Amino acid sequence: MAVKLSLVVPCYNEEATLADIIDRVMTLKSDNLQLEIIIVDDCSKDRSREIAAKLAAQHPEIVLAAHEVNQGKGAALRTGFIKATGDFVGVQDADMEYNPQDYLTMLEPLIDNRADVVFGSRYLKPDTRRVLYFWHSWMNKFLTFSSNMFTNLDITDMETCYKLFRREVIQTIAPKLKENRFGFEPEVTAYIAEAQVRVYECAVSYNPRSYEEGKKIGWRDGVHALYCILHYGACNAPLPMQILLYFFIGATAALVNLLVFAVLIKTCQMPLYWATGISYAASAAANYFLCIAILFRHKARWSTAGELAAYLLTLMIMGGIDYLVTWALVKWLHAPLWGKILASIVGFFGNYFLRRNLVFPLRKK
Repeated sequence: MAVKLSLVVPCYNEEATLADIIDRVMTLKSDNLQLEIIIVDDCSKDRSREIAAKLAAQHPEIVLAAHEVNQGKGAALRTGFIKATGDFVGVQDADMEYNPQDYLTMLEPLIDNRADVVFGSRYLKPDTRRVLYFWHSWMNKFLTFSSNMFTNLDITDMETCYKLFRREVIQTIAPKLKENRFGFEPEVTAYIAEAQVRVYECAVSYNPRSYEEGKKIGWRDGVHALYCILHYGACNAPLPMQILLYFFIGATAALVNLLVFAVLIKTCQMPLYWATGISYAASAAANYFLCIAILFRHKARWSTAGELAAYLLTLMIMGGIDYLVTWALVKWLHAPLWGKILASIVGFFGNYFLRRNLVFPLRKK
């Protein structure tokens, strides 16, 4: 029985290679494999849209979509994923770095019902290859390693272009996606891990192009990808990783508390009780915004108002516990320093527990 493969082709200023890569994709078509090629022109400034229109007129398999404002690769992929009608949906860049014939191998575990998502890895097997940028390759491997720590997936190439999905999997994930540029890769990987679907890898060939030849990804995209790994993956990361991140958040919030307090006392000559209250509020605000930026999902279950109310409740609860633990040890053991140390330890884990389970709980599936 024939299956249908939808390939989404995000395109921005690729007039030099678009027609050639479509010709190579068309060779996949056979009696057993139907094709749907969705070209999404992301407001190209060259002749890419004109070329895409001519290709669509020549091949009924091609669907053309267009953005009137340049939004980025991630946005183009979202547009294509939603339009896809195939049994399986993959990504095909409009350049010549990847070989579409590798999709025949990647389809096998999906057709055999062994996998729901297949990554095409550039690092699985030694092969002849074009040698280009050491730091680019190193960054890819570092980002994959970092992503694996948070998703608990043991993959070798998170940043690969070649990702192949069952249509129902990617169309469930697509409405959640927010990244418009290359942050798509760690973001979609985090959602794949969260969905707990079956993931396979297949070796693929790779012929990288240089920046002079049109390569667009840069070091800023690498830095943003690291942020995306934290932002989208941390909420489902293994518990030790979450606690480690919360330690960083707590330490940063404590530093904000001290700095604001010092400024208000030394520079502004503010009364002690006002300086203490304002610095504590600044610390709590820093903690909250770092939590939603790095560790937990903003409005995961509650509305914004409900989330803030739950956060204020945790401050009241942990403030009361801090006072009671400190007061009890001072009164009974006459050990104020140890009382404060123990209260701080209880406060750290208590704050983490309440933020995870009360303030930012994930939606029930």
